[in-house]
Amino acid sequence: MNFNSIPFKELSAQQLFNIYKLRSEVFIVEQHCAYQDVDDFDLKANHILLSNNNELIAYARILPPNTNYPQPSIGRVCVSINHRSHKYGKQLMNFCIKETKGLYPKQQIVISAQTYLLKFYTELGFTAIGEGYLEDDIPHIKMYL
Repeated sequence: MNFNSIPFKELSAQQLFNIYKLRSEVFIVEQHCAYQDVDDFDLKANHILLSNNNELIAYARILPPNTNYPQPSIGRVCVSINHRSHKYGKQLMNFCIKETKGLYPKQQIVISAQTYLLKFYTELGFTAIGEGYLEDDIPHIKMYL
């Protein structure tokens, strides 16, 4: 299993299906949050996939600067519920950080982190800035690396 960084226009139909399936399982069904997951940012993103035998295990997207924030950002970070005991989330974020730094050198990286994951992201080097806020009725905080 290897991580792949794929621009939107290079995703296969199967890869795109797997992305939207995993994101809806995690962010809409599991977190009981009805919101517009599929957005125009997907078109500009590099999509980070960890797959095994056509099963998407972990996913995130990297947005270029001036898309959602002035800085590049990492978002939609998720791991399939069946694979969370393997620490793929940490591996995924380490890959995303390295990939983002390669794509956008010498720039801060920003994330909008769910607050229950504050310790996880802090251990990866991110620092919380400002007050927490609700995003789709889920507590979040902005963090920078």
